[in-house]
Amino acid sequence: MIKRLSLGWILATLFFLPALAQIQEPARFKSEWKIISDKEAEIVFEGTIDDGWHVYSTDLEEGGPISATFNVDEITGAELMGKLEAKGKEIDVNDPIFGMQVRYFEKKVTFIQKVRLTEKTYKIAGYLEYGACNDENCLPPTKVDFQISGETNLTNNAKTKTAAAAKPDESSRQTTEHTASADTLQTGLEENTNTGFADYWQPVIKELQQYGETTNSSSYSWLTIFFTGFIGGLLALFTPCVWPIIPMTVSFFLKRSNNRRKGIRDAWIYGTSIVVIYVALGLAVTLIYGANKLNELSTNAFFNLFFCLLLVIFAASFFGAFEITLPSKWSNAVDSKAEKTAGLLSIFLMAFTLALVSFSCTGPIIGFLLVEVSTTGSILAPAIGMLGFAIALALPFTLFALFPSWLKSMPKSGGWMNAIKVCLGFLELAFALKFLSVADLAYGWGILDRETFLALWIVIFALLGMYLLGKLKFPHDDNSTKVSVPRFFLALFSLSFAVYMLPGLWGAPLKAISAFAPPMQTQDFNLYNNEVHAQFYDFEEGMEYARKNKKPVMLDFTGYGCVNCRKMELAVWTDYRVSDMLRNDYVLITLYTDDKEKLPEPIRITENGQERTLRTVGDKWSYLQRVKFGANAQPFYVLLDNEGKPLNKSYAYDEDVNKYIEFLQTGLKNFRK
Repeated sequence: MIKRLSLGWILATLFFLPALAQIQEPARFKSEWKIISDKEAEIVFEGTIDDGWHVYSTDLEEGGPISATFNVDEITGAELMGKLEAKGKEIDVNDPIFGMQVRYFEKKVTFIQKVRLTEKTYKIAGYLEYGACNDENCLPPTKVDFQISGETNLTNNAKTKTAAAAKPDESSRQTTEHTASADTLQTGLEENTNTGFADYWQPVIKELQQYGETTNSSSYSWLTIFFTGFIGGLLALFTPCVWPIIPMTVSFFLKRSNNRRKGIRDAWIYGTSIVVIYVALGLAVTLIYGANKLNELSTNAFFNLFFCLLLVIFAASFFGAFEITLPSKWSNAVDSKAEKTAGLLSIFLMAFTLALVSFSCTGPIIGFLLVEVSTTGSILAPAIGMLGFAIALALPFTLFALFPSWLKSMPKSGGWMNAIKVCLGFLELAFALKFLSVADLAYGWGILDRETFLALWIVIFALLGMYLLGKLKFPHDDNSTKVSVPRFFLALFSLSFAVYMLPGLWGAPLKAISAFAPPMQTQDFNLYNNEVHAQFYDFEEGMEYARKNKKPVMLDFTGYGCVNCRKMELAVWTDYRVSDMLRNDYVLITLYTDDKEKLPEPIRITENGQERTLRTVGDKWSYLQRVKFGANAQPFYVLLDNEGKPLNKSYAYDEDVNKYIEFLQTGLKNFRK
């Protein structure tokens, strides 16, 4: 129980609150009381939501994200009519982590609670509770208080507005006041100078910020997308549709003018035109679908099923079943136009002709690349991916123009190029299963659980290894029985990867493919028992245990409805190095900010100039996170010593295991000092 708050704690809170840079307020609601008739009224909550964030709808399934609800503290002379209703553009998608359909709103949402007035005078006190998330973190259950009283003799057009839960201005946010009754609020443990107990709730915002900013992985993901596109462009170079064109195109530019400098300039323009064409294609994807649609692609069942079928068709094309080509009149028309024009336009049209002629080989690669990067949720991802692809594709045309003697050392065209196409076919077939898995989870077919998915991947990569060793033939393969050294090593890698996945059939985490395989909860037979569980779920009890045993603490602010919290636990905590440190070196305290267990007594506080009530255990831990650490989003990890002081910067959502290990090891070093 919380009993009292020291004056020093209050002053420290007020002093450090200007540093509350991590407090996020992505959704702002205003409430309104609408009289419909003498006997009916509505409580209306109108919300605006920041870009990149979404607020969950009403009546979601148990075990999933936080549903929006209206909760009553006191009601007289009236009664609620039905449940809370949601209005707006509702988005219905599948969440693979929770394994269920979830519904949410972006930009705007309106929640309406209908009320029947049963007596002449009425009084209603309650609150709207909702959950909000973005791609990296989630907020704890957020409450918008509502209170109204009056008489039923109002006219039908009358409206009484209550105090809105509006976003505070900068000055009010920087002078946030945390106060509470001395009889009902304490710092976690009753202060007693004779015991030496620490004031565990004392704010440490300034000390935490001195260690640096919380980890952010957005720039890393963009770099990954660029290099994914670059590798795709390199693979496209070595296909039969592109490789033979390189020497012919470079020779054309060098011979069309007696001035070698002009020939090199034209080759540079040609390469730049290739980049412009493919980047424009990436931008077109964003413009056609829109930013919101790209965010939906990662979990939309229909699109994932369509992408799966598309990749299967591309794979069949690479295996030699048929060729995917654009109408020949398109390339002929562009080529004819290039011959009739001069200058920069003719060079650009030649680059466009290359894009059309090579489509049968580059199309499946581009298709897979656009599908994969579009489902990352970033509106710039398609353009960044195409930039990497185009630079890799244009690079040899420019380099060979600068160094024409290198043309003599180019490998000759041959069967090795068809082998590259077939290998790409195997890879596209493997990735098609990823998209089928999302659709399977959405519709609940149950045909592609984790074991089935892994079994198919094991077979695919085993067959790829056999093909590279010459034990499997496709229609366009030559009859050579020799296996080159590169093919042997690629076969070795593919077969080894298939063997690596075998333990996954019995529940091994397989971190290398955790982003592709279905979630662990779809595993029917699981022998893996390395899951990490908290030692304490109460802050004060855990801190007192750590003090007595002289061990550092890791606070895990999480939520039952936090998607990215589950991702971190599955992808990072299951690493044996991480789990070993969490079990043996730290006292792990997990605090659920959406825990619905009622506090023995509600606690009134004043925050951002508004009075709020802490009603549940989750409210208490959410308040602790805000007042002590200046943050309110989950997942949120912070390392503390025995007195509640930080040992390292905080850590948010980032599935890089090595970064997380460094985070934990730095905390241990600072504790031992």
